Amino acid sequence: MNRLSMSRACMHAVWLAAALGCAGAHAQGAYPSRPVRILVPFPPGGAADTIARSIGDQLAVQVAQPVVIDNRTGAGGRIATELTVNANPDGYTVLVGTVGGIAVSPALYRKLPYDAQRDLLPVSHVAEIINILAVPSALGVGSVREFLDWARGRSDPPRYGSSGTGQPDHLAGELLQRLAGVPLAHVPYKGGGPALIDLMAGDLQLMFATYVVSLPHIKSGRLRMIAVTTPARQPLLPEVPTVGETVPGFGLSNWNGMFLPGRTPAAIADRLHAEINRALQAPEVRRRQAAAGIEPGGSPSRAHFANFVREETVRWARIVREAKIVVE
Repeated sequence: MNRLSMSRACMHAVWLAAALGCAGAHAQGAYPSRPVRILVPFPPGGAADTIARSIGDQLAVQVAQPVVIDNRTGAGGRIATELTVNANPDGYTVLVGTVGGIAVSPALYRKLPYDAQRDLLPVSHVAEIINILAVPSALGVGSVREFLDWARGRSDPPRYGSSGTGQPDHLAGELLQRLAGVPLAHVPYKGGGPALIDLMAGDLQLMFATYVVSLPHIKSGRLRMIAVTTPARQPLLPEVPTVGETVPGFGLSNWNGMFLPGRTPAAIADRLHAEINRALQAPEVRRRQAAAGIEPGGSPSRAHFANFVREETVRWARIVREAKIVVE
């Protein structure tokens, strides 16, 4: 082979290698090209599970890949969160993160196996689980103002139940008594269901409950919904006032969001953000979430959601600190 032929052969090899490299890069960049797993920190049938399944079913149609829902329960969401943090940052493991697991836990637990701010990549706010302030109908109060006036006239503080110490419904009561200047006695339960039973029985006088779980008891007339806990009124319940309309400064969001492992490439996170927001507009997703007392979300950008998560983490840390709550 002469020098010219060798030169042409070398150039052909370079071109071939470049072409193969570009093809490989294109194949590697095609996301998603296999099933996506969504980790849910709570059991099937709950609100977080409904959020994951409604969005996951729609995502599977949009991206033409299976979306698998993986319920990893326990430790208040920390198990699912740790699995996400330690997963390969390739976009194929996604977490449905909750306000409790993401924003509250760092203030409650001195030792966590991860740093949510550092080790997770916020993608989008996806849903608001509607929480309400509920009282027994037999109490005879119909508004937050009437409840506070009734509470101030008691010799002993009203009892409010929660799904457990340090849970958002517990902290909501701590915030209310501090802002309203009305003492409340916290009674923790192992879940919201047993607390609701005692609320209907009159053993408790107040509870920050999930709307969809309370609804049958509201319809039966045993419970009365006097407010929602969010900063603004809920589109699904536009006639129900917020607690903050009576108690300035009160407003708590029981939000859920999608997160990726912290080192996930920006291009993958951007694609997932766009697909999630598209899914949240689908009529079937909105129908399924509304039936479960869930208001669909959607962040205008990943940066917007990341800033929201930071602000929520700071806010809940202040609430926990001022209430002097520590959970080992």
